[in-house]
Amino acid sequence: MSLMQDYRFEPQKGIEFGLYSLGDRMPDPLTNEVASEKQRIDELVETATFAEEAGLDYFGLGESHQEYFVSQAHAIILGSIANATHHIKIGSGATILSTSGPVRVFENFATLDLLSDGRAELVAGRASRLGLFKLLGYNLEDYEDLFEEKFKLLLEIANHPKVTWSGKFRAPLENAEVLPRPLNEKMPIWRAVGGSAQSSIKAGKAGVPMTVAMLAGPVSRFKETIYYYRQSLRLSGYDPTDFPLTTGGLFYTAKDMPTALREYYPRLNISMARTNGYGFNKRLFAMQRDPEEVMAIGDPDEIVEKLIYQYEQFGMQRYIAHIDFGGIPHKKVMEEIETIGTKILPKLRKYTQTNESQALKKGGMEK
Repeated sequence: MSLMQDYRFEPQKGIEFGLYSLGDRMPDPLTNEVASEKQRIDELVETATFAEEAGLDYFGLGESHQEYFVSQAHAIILGSIANATHHIKIGSGATILSTSGPVRVFENFATLDLLSDGRAELVAGRASRLGLFKLLGYNLEDYEDLFEEKFKLLLEIANHPKVTWSGKFRAPLENAEVLPRPLNEKMPIWRAVGGSAQSSIKAGKAGVPMTVAMLAGPVSRFKETIYYYRQSLRLSGYDPTDFPLTTGGLFYTAKDMPTALREYYPRLNISMARTNGYGFNKRLFAMQRDPEEVMAIGDPDEIVEKLIYQYEQFGMQRYIAHIDFGGIPHKKVMEEIETIGTKILPKLRKYTQTNESQALKKGGMEK
């Protein structure tokens, strides 16, 4: 069995397509209506269930400990999703390991893997929104060191049922047994990267699969990040073709590109201002109509063209769409899933089933 199969991928079936959410509970910028916390959690479960029905491969849920979000306890919601679904892979998008205990994180996700009959994945990331450091009692000055130490401990726990460990940020462990274990003793653990070459090099050195979040910008920028990741794998003694890659980003479909741009920009701009304190640059947004920009926006055929181009450049095994950011009504989210299942995914799979080896060679194996 190849390492790719260990990570539960079957390249001969073509690219996987999934969704991810941060549990957005923002007011609709057009109507100012906002769902209750319970309604949004119920909608997340319904979104994942419908994604499975539409033939999608993965649903990821992240945590964001601030106003306008509802999935702070994302592992619990994923447990409900595990109970409501049967086939779709489920995971984090991402788990903020810097402000969490690796022992508890592993316990939670190993339990999720058992509940889901072996469908769980853990994506560990740092925080892009930093308020949770104060909320959870961590020093922001330790931002880098916290994550690196905790990620190493997480991998130790995943690879060894009993762990002896000492570090800077927690009490030592001596022959500690961390239970439960995943269903088949192995569970995919990914490193989330926001486009930084330095982070992608660290993912390669650790010998773990990588998830790249792409907000906006040219494909060439992220291809360089992926190139450094695969070079780092090779220099660390690994075969890059053994390690799957996930890319993902903002996603919005409409009847044509002008409509997509007109409808999506107010939502994106206002929601970014609410969460980050500043809006989304309008000129940068307008550039996303270009097929060589990463944001998946436009009519279904334009999105297929964009994702095929990214596949040829990156050679990724999975693409995940962020389709609910910006107070988008749940009805529209469900329509997006139906569009993916009927108009986008069949074309992507048909193309990637026949072009897998060529795309991997181009996709970051060459600079």
